[in-house]
Amino acid sequence: MRILGVDPGSETTGYGVIETDGHKHRLVESGAIRPPRNRPFAQKLLHIAEHLQDVLDRRHPEAVALEEAFAAVNPKSALKLGHVRGVVLLLAARAGVPVYEYSPLEVKSATVGYGRAEKPQVQRMVALLLDLPEPPEPHDVADALAVAICHAHHLGLLWRSSKSRRTSS
Repeated sequence: MRILGVDPGSETTGYGVIETDGHKHRLVESGAIRPPRNRPFAQKLLHIAEHLQDVLDRRHPEAVALEEAFAAVNPKSALKLGHVRGVVLLLAARAGVPVYEYSPLEVKSATVGYGRAEKPQVQRMVALLLDLPEPPEPHDVADALAVAICHAHHLGLLWRSSKSRRTSS
């Protein structure tokens, strides 16, 4: 299965596409989308949308994995994050790709094994799980890959449980 993970942000949106069989994962593509800082916010959203649309068109993911919204300290930042998340949800819906959302705790637990892991730990574990020579940079890319790996982990659990139900019937 091909999964697009997205770490939405108005300054930097990380994305990562992986291939997985539920056990083993392989990096297909990853990157950071950085809209020009001097543009109006609507133009930043358009920049992010155009780049993510390009990834969807070229990589044809079967699922989009996204971190759930969390309560940010700064309401203005939370609102901007919500707008970027909306862009991701809209693009996925338009492409007919299902979206799966995971809490930051779920993402870190599935990737690192510890729900309170720090960003450098996530980066190192993502590199290990995808057999990369270096941890992904910036951390937004590692976070996007981590959410894709989290979804792959959940798929692996579902595949194993459905397989065990079939063999025990």
